[in-house]
Formats: sequence, structure tokens, C-alpha cells
Amino acid sequence: MSEKVRVRFAPSPTGYLHLGGARTALFNWLFARHNKGTFILRIEDTDRTRSTEEYIETIIDSLKWLGLDWDEGPYRQMDRFDIYKHYAEKLLNDGKAYYCYCSPDELEKRRKEALKQGKLPKYDGRCKILKDPIPGRVPAIRFIMPQDGKTIVDDLIRGKVVFENSQLDDLIIMRSDGTPTYNFTVVVDDVEMRITHVIRGDDHLNNTPKQLHIYSAFGYEIPAFAHLPMILGPDKTRLSKRHGATSVTSYRDMGYLADAFINYIVRLGWAHGDQEIFSRNELIELFSLEDVGKSHAVFNREKLLWLNSQYIMKTSTEKLMELVMPFLVREKIITEGQILDKKWLSKAVETLKERSRTLLELAHSLHFYIAEEIVFDKKAKEKFLNERYLPFLKDIKNELEKLEIFVAPNIEKVFKEIVEKYNTKLGNIAQPVRVAITGKTESPGIFEVIEIIGREKTLKRLEKAIKTIV
Repeated sequence: MSEKVRVRFAPSPTGYLHLGGARTALFNWLFARHNKGTFILRIEDTDRTRSTEEYIETIIDSLKWLGLDWDEGPYRQMDRFDIYKHYAEKLLNDGKAYYCYCSPDELEKRRKEALKQGKLPKYDGRCKILKDPIPGRVPAIRFIMPQDGKTIVDDLIRGKVVFENSQLDDLIIMRSDGTPTYNFTVVVDDVEMRITHVIRGDDHLNNTPKQLHIYSAFGYEIPAFAHLPMILGPDKTRLSKRHGATSVTSYRDMGYLADAFINYIVRLGWAHGDQEIFSRNELIELFSLEDVGKSHAVFNREKLLWLNSQYIMKTSTEKLMELVMPFLVREKIITEGQILDKKWLSKAVETLKERSRTLLELAHSLHFYIAEEIVFDKKAKEKFLNERYLPFLKDIKNELEKLEIFVAPNIEKVFKEIVEKYNTKLGNIAQPVRVAITGKTESPGIFEVIEIIGREKTLKRLEKAIKTIV
């Protein structure tokens, strides 16, 4: 690629950053990094009624969590109104735009009438031939679109897409209140920022022919376009909240790892053979638009959970301890400022790494290690904390109490002796003990669990379990 690549992610802060937006940002970031180019962040905040500072902060926070660092920006369109005004005046002076004095009510009335007559509800261009301003009205500015021929979008993903110019409207580029419109600002900004490739969702494809004509009107070079297929839910309908179309920060708060989330969303449309798991460096090295598919991607929460579990397993125990601490505080498993012994916590986390799909699950799993009191699962209690298992629980408690060195091998020896004494299976001893000290029927290896919980808590919990039976 001879010209240095310059791409941009340009979210509108009218909502939080969602899955589709995060994927668009990622593909732009990877394309820039792969080509040693520039990744620009631009906030398209000209919608004064719906854009908020909170949304802007959340979008930036989301990108930072994902590790999608930008080289320029964030630029804000609200700070660039003088630039748009200058470009609009140039189009007016060149006879490529005109003042439109039609009121919103008049436009809506004509639109309804056109629909009633089965016509295309487009502006009829009546203000194009006005000689003089209409007193008492503040005009908008419209761009003159060609009405004959076709516009071809040569898309890097979809190939050639043809639009009939007769379907195009003389679009408003500056509203009567002085605010510019999306299709105008995006061209001006892309020109000013020397964007070489526009990579965005295919919901913008219908805007592209309009933008191409604005580029041409200025005589500027047109960037390459690549429109990413939409992400659908498992039922092949547009992704919605019921499918998991929640904000990126919600995935962070649910305990997903940023690298796992990145790995998952890159595979929503991009593939490299059968490989499923990629490091960031691998993604940067391998990514290309040629490998982005034309078909819609399908969101699968179970796949995301599986991938996250793989990343949790690969993460060092020391790092997991650091990552899980905010969840322990948030879920009130520990108090703010409470100090846990690092060596002890490391052992506890190590036993749960392969069992946890999210950091939130890991935090809740650590509860039985940390808590002073546990609650017995109702079904587990009914099945295992009863008269049948009472002798086993009493003997285990008595023998563990005698242990001088409270470690897993010695604990295992105690269990084996009692299994032999009663001529029973290990499960008949281990399961009631597991329920007694964890409250549940599933846990890591019982001997290691008992060692980590420690002598005092183990004996206290066994005593509580025995008392619930007798």
C-alpha cells in the first residue's frame, strides 16, 4: 500500500458503545496496526438532542478497556462548526448547493402526499429555482444531487453496488439552526483528516452514494469503502438486547476479559482458517479486509463464554487475583479495603481457574473459601446432610481435629482411613463433607479445598452441618 493508511472510528454519542460498534472500532484498529497506519477517534456529536457527555465518556472508557488505543483525537464535531460552514459556503458559491426555505411542516405534508400517490417521497427541488430569499424564514442549505445515471460504490467487501441516481434526494447539508448534517460532516471530516479507508457497518451503505457526490463536488479523492455485514442474533434477526446487544461496559462488568472479548468479536465476520484463539499480535499480523466475509455474522453467547473461559485458564493466577478483586468487593464477598493473604488467595484462585467462565463466576466461587458463614444449597442439604451420612461427618471432624499438619496429603489419608473403616466408596464420605464445608455438591478437589479453607473454618462448618442433622 503506497499511501499511508489513515482510518477512523466515528461513533455517535447517542447511546453506549455496543457489540457492533466495538467490532467496527476493532477492524479499523487492526487495519491501521497491520498497515502501520494511523487510527483516529472522532466523536460525531452534532445531534444536540441525543448526544450526551456521559455517552462520550462511556465510549472512550469502553475503547480503553478493549485496548484500542488511538493515534489522533478524540476530535469532536461540535468543535468544528466553522469548518463545516466554510465548506457549505464553498458549495453555495460554486452553484452546487442552494438555500431551502421550506418549513418542516410543509416538507412533511408533501412527503405524505407523495406516499399517498405512490411516489418516492423526495424533495421536489422547488427552492432550487428561487431568485430571492423568502422574508421571515431562516433557510437550510441543500446539496444538488444528480438525477440521471447510476452511482457505483466499489466496496472492498461487497464488491460493486449500484444505486440509481433518480432515487437520490437533494439532501440538507446545513439545517436552518446552523447545525450540519451527518452525510455532509462525515465527508468534510474525512477529507480534512486525510482518511484513506472508510470501514463501517453496512447500515451506512445507503449513505455512501450521497457522500460520493459530495466528494466529487469538492474535487477530492474518494477513500476506499468497506462495509461490514450486520451482526445478527441466534434466530437470524437483527441483534437486540434479548440476544446480548448490551453495552461493552456491561460485558466488562459481567466479568469478561478484554482480550477474550476482542478475540470473539473479531471472529464475527473475519476468519483465518480454523483457528479460534488469537493473540493481539497474531491479529495485527494476520488481519486483512480480504478475509472479512460478506455474510451476516451470528452472535452466540455460549461461544463467547467458552472463549472467555479459555482466556481465564491461560491468565496467570497472579493477574487473575488482581482482576477478581473489584468483583469480590462489588458482590460484597469482601469489604472495601479488606486485605486477603496473597499466598492463600493464589491457592484458592488456582483451584477455580478451570471452572470459571467469567470473573464474576470466579468471585462467587471464591465465596465459600472466604466467608465466615455459608448457606447450604437446599437440595444438597436434603440429600447429604442427613442421618445416613452423620457417622461419616462426625468421624471426619474428629480425625481432622487431630491432624498436626493440616495439608491435602494428610487430609486425604484421613478420608481413606474412614472409607476403609466403613467399607464404602470415597464419594459417600466426600460428598456430605463437600456440602458441609462449601454448601454445594460441586467444588474443586475436596482435600485441597479443606486445606485452603483451613482447620478452624473446616471444623466450624462440619460442626454446623452435624447440628443441622441432630
